[in-house]
Amino acid sequence: MYKKKWFTVLDRLIVYELFKTLVSVLLVLVVIIVSRGFIRILDQAIAGMIPNDALLSILAYKTITTTAELFPPAVFMTILMVLGRMYRDQEMSAISSAGGGVVTLYKAVFMMIIPVVFLGAVFALYITPWAEAQVDLVMKKGEESADIRGITAGKFTQYRQGDLVFYIEKVTNDGTLQNVFLQNNEHGNVAIISAKNAVIKDLDDGRYIIFSNGEQVKGQPGQLDYVIEKFDDYAFRIEAKTAVLKFNRHALTIDTLVDSDVVLDKTELLRRIAIPLGALLLAFIGVPIAQISPRGGVYGNMLMGFLIYFSYGNFVRVSQSWVENNTIPLWLGAAMVNFILFLLGVILLIRLCGWQWLLLNIKAKVMK
Repeated sequence: MYKKKWFTVLDRLIVYELFKTLVSVLLVLVVIIVSRGFIRILDQAIAGMIPNDALLSILAYKTITTTAELFPPAVFMTILMVLGRMYRDQEMSAISSAGGGVVTLYKAVFMMIIPVVFLGAVFALYITPWAEAQVDLVMKKGEESADIRGITAGKFTQYRQGDLVFYIEKVTNDGTLQNVFLQNNEHGNVAIISAKNAVIKDLDDGRYIIFSNGEQVKGQPGQLDYVIEKFDDYAFRIEAKTAVLKFNRHALTIDTLVDSDVVLDKTELLRRIAIPLGALLLAFIGVPIAQISPRGGVYGNMLMGFLIYFSYGNFVRVSQSWVENNTIPLWLGAAMVNFILFLLGVILLIRLCGWQWLLLNIKAKVMK
């Protein structure tokens, strides 16, 4: 007796094409979005808000968070591109002639999409919050070291929006600073320190630059009542910023969000759940949308797909804002948009199969 294979050659073909296209689409989207975000990170690094040696770490963490957010559109675009090409190349006609129908397509599509949806859920619920927490830690360390970051020999370095200016002629192998110049502008008074040598030390009450063999000039610009002091050793305390580690809401763990009664935390939980759920629903409606005429081109219904996705994304954000403002209850914000998308998928599926097919199946069920 012939036993039908569970994983057929057609399934393998569609899964392979979906996987290959999904990796390409996701890679392109991540590169575009991360590149735009990295420009803002570079601006912060230039302004001295982020240490230069942490740029690659922040880029890696931001890539993780961006990848999670791009799972739904990447899945949707992949299905439209792969199935649309199969309709254009008449491969779907051959599949239909061989007895394959909508069930065959959905089986092959979801064999690929369900693992992707599971991976998206892991990213959204666990990996992304961890990555956001790591970014917060890096930013905190950067704030703590903001007053001494970037001191290099042979160049002027500004801190505190220009109120603190360093110049160092040379840095020895043991970390000693030679021929040091410092200008400190505080409350309208300017202090200029020049010394032969200096070292940076962390003491119990803070971080200091200890100057040796130099002098200090203090006074107000434009007035003659200034003071010149010579010294053998002089310690200048760097007033480091007080950096309190406070994780943003995107970095909160899933357990914290579930146990919280704060509306904003519940909204954040909805946002994370919407990532895998949105990928699953978009995959469901992607199969009927991908049906195009042979003359429609490979992107025949891509415009319709983009309109549906952007409308869905905007409605999700609007519903979340309504929940935050207590305009609608939490359960309605969670179910409303997803139910509308599911209903749209059912309508498109019936349109693909035909109303007669639906009536015949209903009649067959009733007659049994």
